[in-house]
Amino acid sequence: MAENSATAPKTGGLYRHYVLAVLVIVYIFNFIDRNILSILTEEIKADLSITDAQMGFLYGTVFAVFYAVFGIPLARFADVWVRRSLIAGGLVVWSAMTALSGLARSFPVLAACRIGVGIGEASASPAAYSLLSDYYPPERRATVIAIYSAGVFIGAGIGLFLGGYILDTWSAWYPNPADAPFGLKGWHVAFMTVGGPGILMALWVRTLREPVRGISEGLIAETHPEPMRVLRDEFAAVIPPFNLIGLMGDRRAMAVNGVALLAIVIVAWLLILLTGSVAQWIALGIGVYVSFTWAQTLRTRDPVTFGLIFRSKGLMYTLVAFPSIAFVMYGIGFWTAPLLIRLHGVSATEVGLYIGLASAGGGLIGTTLGGMLADWLKTRVAAGRILIGYICIITMTPAALWMIYTDSLTTAYVMSFFFTLFSSMWAGVPPSTANDLVLPRMRAIAGAYYILVTTFVGLALGPYVMGQMSDRFMAAGMSDGEALRLAIALSMLIFLVTVFCLIMARRYLPQDEETRLERARALGEVVGDSNGSTESLVPSGQQS
Repeated sequence: MAENSATAPKTGGLYRHYVLAVLVIVYIFNFIDRNILSILTEEIKADLSITDAQMGFLYGTVFAVFYAVFGIPLARFADVWVRRSLIAGGLVVWSAMTALSGLARSFPVLAACRIGVGIGEASASPAAYSLLSDYYPPERRATVIAIYSAGVFIGAGIGLFLGGYILDTWSAWYPNPADAPFGLKGWHVAFMTVGGPGILMALWVRTLREPVRGISEGLIAETHPEPMRVLRDEFAAVIPPFNLIGLMGDRRAMAVNGVALLAIVIVAWLLILLTGSVAQWIALGIGVYVSFTWAQTLRTRDPVTFGLIFRSKGLMYTLVAFPSIAFVMYGIGFWTAPLLIRLHGVSATEVGLYIGLASAGGGLIGTTLGGMLADWLKTRVAAGRILIGYICIITMTPAALWMIYTDSLTTAYVMSFFFTLFSSMWAGVPPSTANDLVLPRMRAIAGAYYILVTTFVGLALGPYVMGQMSDRFMAAGMSDGEALRLAIALSMLIFLVTVFCLIMARRYLPQDEETRLERARALGEVVGDSNGSTESLVPSGQQS
């Protein structure tokens, strides 16, 4: 039965802005817990005797694989369950795992805690995208999601500042670590300090009102009768070997799956031989294989959702173009603080303060302006939001190069602000574009797929590749600062891929959006008209 819009919480007025503010704070906590690792890098490396590549793996891949893969079932769950409760539960999990990171005394234990953080954080954004898309009309989506995305940069900035301050304060209190309570080091205390408050924040999130799904477009989605079964089935679809159950009756699908697995194994093996990073490529290979198998089973379980996502060329190109920008953004975002510490000999507190302020201020301004500009451009050109990608590349590249090559620390801080401002302008474009191309009951899963690609390309590869190149350059005789600087500069060659994908996305997006309902009907969806006066949106044949 469809949700009753007459008795549902209202979605207009000031309350929707209150919901947006609360979700921004959630995202701030999300990235405080995630990004604090950056400012702690030098001390963790020294304490655990690990390399730049391993730190990139710890920040990126080990977190990203679980974040992306578990984001799929949790997003599907968000499409059928109470979204505020899902966000609150995830907040408890990732905050607790961050605090537990403060008990780690080895690289494997710290990696295990980062896995827990990744799984918890996977619950937040797909559900938030879906909630906000019901509280605000389609023509404001890029702006609203961009404002929500500003939490990334505010949280990253706060994490840098808090982490640096805690490190230096703890060192001043206990110059000899043996004298510290329980032998705690500064980085242990930093994790414990930022993890605790998120658990209390979860209680606040739980008080938010849950809007009717699809109300902003007049396409009311039916209430799913068995949401817990959906969660069970979706988890089974991403956990080997259970993920193969849905394919066993289809010989062709099993054959394709086997070929894909063999290809992934060969590529991972070659990359291991090339880089020597066994854990990096095994973890990423597993993530890619699980994601591929999930997509195959989705085609069987929900052909409409599969068709609207994977048969939209405009969406596919969009979801490569912007994650390739994230490759540079995440990589530089992680390595800027260690780079300035190495090149300029500055304290963690100072770097954390100024880079943190630059991240928070630049990200808030950049995401908001980028979202507003994207929505305005879309009123002028059908694929206008895509133009933001070109603006990002043209502006963030010189800002990044100036920041890493200047001899002036002050100039580096200023350029860090402009780099963050320009590199964050695209944040609202991919999720709002994905929401425009699917039906309301699919928003969270489309958002999760965007996050999956962004996480694999941007987070799993960006920091790691820069760290790997830095290690290679150091092995060739360069200083640690010069090696990292060159690695960052070379990483921007990926923008060649970005430009090609932006060109292709602009070609296909207008038609894909215009034919959304027509394509859904052709795939078997029962779709009401734009006023929601006929049937609710339900999948043909099955509900899960």
